[in-house]
Amino acid sequence: MTERYSFDDIAAAMKRAAAAMRDADVEFALAGSLASWARGGPESTHDLDFVLRKRDGERAVAALEAVGMRREDPPEEWLVKAWDENGVLLDLIFGPSGVEADEVLERAEVLSVMSMEIRVMALEDVIVTKVMSLTEHSIDYGTLLEMARALREQVDWGAVRRRTAESPFADAYFVLLDRLGIVPEGGAGQERDGGRLRVEVTRSGEGRS
Repeated sequence: MTERYSFDDIAAAMKRAAAAMRDADVEFALAGSLASWARGGPESTHDLDFVLRKRDGERAVAALEAVGMRREDPPEEWLVKAWDENGVLLDLIFGPSGVEADEVLERAEVLSVMSMEIRVMALEDVIVTKVMSLTEHSIDYGTLLEMARALREQVDWGAVRRRTAESPFADAYFVLLDRLGIVPEGGAGQERDGGRLRVEVTRSGEGRS
């Protein structure tokens, strides 16, 4: 069962971790559901992820430990975890599903999130990684559908479809998007024209420590 936290605790842990890694000159991007929230998506109560290069992992963990977080080494080799003092678990991800960390960092945009200027994972990368992590033993379209409903006009759905073409769970996701009217029929296969979207985010609770 996925652990759930208060959004205030997640936000506080995010700010502590981001400040610590920034001060240690670690290049990272806010990822997962909180990256979606930073662009106008639903609040997250169980997800605090960062993407960074594997070679920066030890330096990132040392920075987090220096501000009172506790390291945890899971059996998976593509991430390391850290516990914040308020009990929130952070995932520092080196190998996000369906994409390389270097690509994530290259496409990430600097946004204002809770009064901090930080890199935020591109929405297409957020959705691709979540779709590509679905398995027969872990199928949850709830968060993906919430993201799509809230942010559908910001997403290049053609790119998402192309990049997830090998996944049967992506096929089901696009059927749901069409049938629920979240993305108009056929709309999930059309490429978006124009440049990248920049967002200045203002949220209640900004500036709180």
